[in-house]
Amino acid sequence: MLPSAPSSLLALLSRVPIALAACAAPPPKSPPPPQVEVAPAPRVALLPPVPQPPERPVAPASVADPAIPEAQRRENFVSWAAQSFGTDPDAVRAGLAQAQFKQNIIDAMNRPAEAVKPWRDYRPIFLNPQRIDGGRAFYATYRADLDRIAAQTGVPAEIIVAIIGVETQYGANAGKYRALDALSTLAFGYPKRAPFFAAELAQLFALAKEEGFDPAAPVGSYAGAMGWGQFMPSSWRNWGRDGDGDGRRDLMSDPDDVFASIANYFVVHGWQRGAPVAGRADKAADAPDFLPPDPKALDPVYPLAFLESKGYRLRAGEPRADGAVVVALDGDAGREYWFGYRNFYVITRYNRSPMYAMAVWQLAQAISGAPQP
Repeated sequence: MLPSAPSSLLALLSRVPIALAACAAPPPKSPPPPQVEVAPAPRVALLPPVPQPPERPVAPASVADPAIPEAQRRENFVSWAAQSFGTDPDAVRAGLAQAQFKQNIIDAMNRPAEAVKPWRDYRPIFLNPQRIDGGRAFYATYRADLDRIAAQTGVPAEIIVAIIGVETQYGANAGKYRALDALSTLAFGYPKRAPFFAAELAQLFALAKEEGFDPAAPVGSYAGAMGWGQFMPSSWRNWGRDGDGDGRRDLMSDPDDVFASIANYFVVHGWQRGAPVAGRADKAADAPDFLPPDPKALDPVYPLAFLESKGYRLRAGEPRADGAVVVALDGDAGREYWFGYRNFYVITRYNRSPMYAMAVWQLAQAISGAPQP
């Protein structure tokens, strides 16, 4: 999970390449895009945003500036990691000496931006019989532990299972890169994100010291996310939990720790016990799509009465909550509209994509046997 996220890197499935094929006839014209109303500074009293934990630290320029020779940046990193996280300088130097530069990681990060799949194509990646049946089998295997964590935290067991299903196919595909290689490659070879990845590398050394493992041992995604839930080192350190009382937080192979840590991540980011996630809505035919001033903002700050004044109505029987944001998705039957509530927003703290959050929620519903939208 990338910050703000454990982020998770398999969530990058929300970006996929478009295949271009030669054809004799020109493609059909696309329908005109829907009208969009970008909200001005609203006069309505907005609800407060969901409180969030402090931002995690990033490495200073002395570590991340590519104008500084790499050997000096590495030595500056050793000093900064020791000062910031209490790591042993000799242990960090020894770890860096083991790290291998991986050009294919840089290549992956440098690929051109790819088109985002529409919801009608994205949804079947996660809402399919294999993923649903796999989730039900996974839940059946670990039901006692999942139900215990759910009772303690208020995060439903099926949500925890769905996160693991979306991130790593229930632990079957947690990545193939050593986190040490991935993070050191990006810290010293990818200037665009070096402050972030150098900080995560320092957090990896701190985590290894705290949990008593070799920093070269964990394997994960090409961006350094690890375990069934794809936690970045900072997420593991800040929000990882010992779910079985054995004195360790093992997010690589201990199911109790994995479940407790995912649930805690949600709680820390504002999950409300028993509150709804989203509700299906309809929009008046003559009303433009409503977007907040920042289209990427998903904070549920709009009172439902305000959204209703913009032409949106919850469908009969759908849950209500105090505040929402409009989520518009291109589904099989055309444009879909949803009210995303506080718990929907919390899922987006794991991965910022609204399609990711919707996939997690709908997969969780399918695993639990709830009717599908």
